[in-house]
Amino acid sequence: MPSVIRQIPLDTATRHHAHDYHQIVIGLQGRAEFEIEGLGGAISALSGCIVPANHVHYYAGTGDNRQLILDLPAHSPALSGPHLELASLFDAPRFFTLDDPLRHYLHFLLLELERSGGDGHQGDRLAATLLGCLHDRLAATPSQQPPRPPARLDLAHLERFIDAHLARRLSVADLAREACLSESHFRACFRRQAGLTPWQFVRRRRLEAARRLLDESRLPLAEIAALTGFSNQSALSHACREAYGQPPSRLRRPGTRSLPATGTARRHSLTTE
Repeated sequence: MPSVIRQIPLDTATRHHAHDYHQIVIGLQGRAEFEIEGLGGAISALSGCIVPANHVHYYAGTGDNRQLILDLPAHSPALSGPHLELASLFDAPRFFTLDDPLRHYLHFLLLELERSGGDGHQGDRLAATLLGCLHDRLAATPSQQPPRPPARLDLAHLERFIDAHLARRLSVADLAREACLSESHFRACFRRQAGLTPWQFVRRRRLEAARRLLDESRLPLAEIAALTGFSNQSALSHACREAYGQPPSRLRRPGTRSLPATGTARRHSLTTE
C-alpha cells in the first residue's frame, strides 16, 4: 500500500481520532495544535509532529492554516524493504522543527509533487527521503517526553475559569497561563492529576454545560452550541450523540421546547439555577 502525501487545512474546531497508519504532519502556513496520547504541542510553518498508528490524537487548526500530511501504512515502500529501519521513527509521538537543509528539501518536495501530478511511486520516493533525514536528525536527540509534573493543580479553579469562558475558543496555552505553568509542565501535570488531557477535560465541561442548558432552558440548539463553545449546532449534535448516545433534541426534559433563535444567546447565563 503506497504512501499518500496531501496538503489540507485543519478544521478550527477540535477533532480527535486514531487510524491504523502512521502520519507525519508538517505546517506550511498558519498554526495548529496537536495532542497525541497526552503529548501536546503547537505546529507552525516548517515544524511538525509524528503521529504513530493507533494513537488517539486531538487537533485543531487556527485561522487560515495549511498542513502537509504524509499517511504512511506500515507496509508502504517508504517504511519497508531497504527502508525498514525508518519505522523506528514511529516508536513514540514527537514534535520537531525542520532545519535549513530540510526546509530546502520540503520546497523541492512540494514542487516535485506538483510536477508529478500525485504519482504514487514518486510520492513513496519523496517520503522515504524525508523520513530518512528526519530519522538521522531525531536519532541524535533524546526522545521528547512530558516533563516531571510540579505541584498539584487547583482543578476547581480551572473548572471555574473554563466555565466562565466556554463561549470562546480555549487553548491549552490559556489554561496553562491561568495555572502559571509552561504548556509542557501543565499538560503533564494535568493528565496525571485529572486522568484526562486538557482538551478532553474542556470538551467534557462543554458537554456538561450544554446538557444543563438543555434541561433548564428553552434556548434553541444553535444558541446552546454558541454558548458552550461548539462551532455550530451540528458539532453539538455530534458531540451529544458520541457522549450520550442521543441527539440534543432528545436530551431535553419532556415538555421543554426550543424557542426560535433570537441571536441573543450570549446574554443568557450558563449557571441557570
